[in-house]
Parts: sequence; structure tokens; C-alpha cells
Amino acid sequence: MGEMTDKLKAAANKTAGSVKDGIGKMTDDQSLQAEGKAQKTKGSVQDVSGTVKGKLGNDI
Repeated sequence: MGEMTDKLKAAANKTAGSVKDGIGKMTDDQSLQAEGKAQKTKGSVQDVSGTVKGKLGNDI
């Protein structure tokens, strides 16, 4: 995957994670809230991966 692909997937995961986390808080669903936080973390990791690929080149 290239830098932009990673960044787009990161944004999608962060957004979906935030929605799940928020719905989990509103409905007192701790499982959904935890799933949302995990998805936001996954998005953050993808964002860093995209940044590294951008600095070092997409071929890594």
C-alpha cells in the first residue's frame, strides 16, 4: 500500500472508531466503546505507517 492509501484507511478507521466509541458511550455499551477505541488506535498506526512511507518512499 502506498502513503495515500494508508492515510485514507487511517482516516476511515479513526472516523468509524469515533462513531462506535460515541455510540458505545451513549448506550452504555462497553464492548462497542472498546471496539471503537481499538479502531481509532488502528487508524493512528496506519497514519504513522503512511507518514513513514511518504518519508522513505512507497516501496518499503
